[in-house]
Amino acid sequence: MPLTPSRVELCPLTLADQDEFCSLVRASTALHVPWMQLPANAGEFRDWMHRFEDGTNRGYLIRVLETGAAAGMVNINSVIRGRYQGASVGYAAFAPSAGRGYMTEGLALALGHAFGDLRLHRLEANIQPENTTSLALVRRLGFRYEGMSPDYLYINGAWRDHERWSITAPSPWTPDPSLPAV
Repeated sequence: MPLTPSRVELCPLTLADQDEFCSLVRASTALHVPWMQLPANAGEFRDWMHRFEDGTNRGYLIRVLETGAAAGMVNINSVIRGRYQGASVGYAAFAPSAGRGYMTEGLALALGHAFGDLRLHRLEANIQPENTTSLALVRRLGFRYEGMSPDYLYINGAWRDHERWSITAPSPWTPDPSLPAV
């Protein structure tokens, strides 16, 4: 499923990534606000990392193989087993590497990991309608539009509407080369 050959790898997010992660979040404010709210200092990062302790949420850095630099992050959130076998996915590019296609490759690797290693069947991405860059990314990877969720998530001080997009295994997906790289 992942794009080949990939220029990136998926690395589990750890407490040791704190300084790099927070520095990149601060440098990427213009990319993230108002779409998401990520930890920008040590205290916020440590608090945020607690969400990954029970295994229902998993966090990863997307690292450029050539340099080792973090190009972005992806989370597989709220894993539900049983009849559902699904989760939601959240992601963000970091400004120093944005616009080079690393997020497309990294999210494709995360989908392969979710459908392969984690044996999930369905992933959802919930995206604010004005976030055209993120919408192009999920379209490129074959997500399907499922509808609008009014007042879906509380982000940066307000309840925000989100479009709901999904992809299921074993749905094969092929990136759409006509869309710009993220």
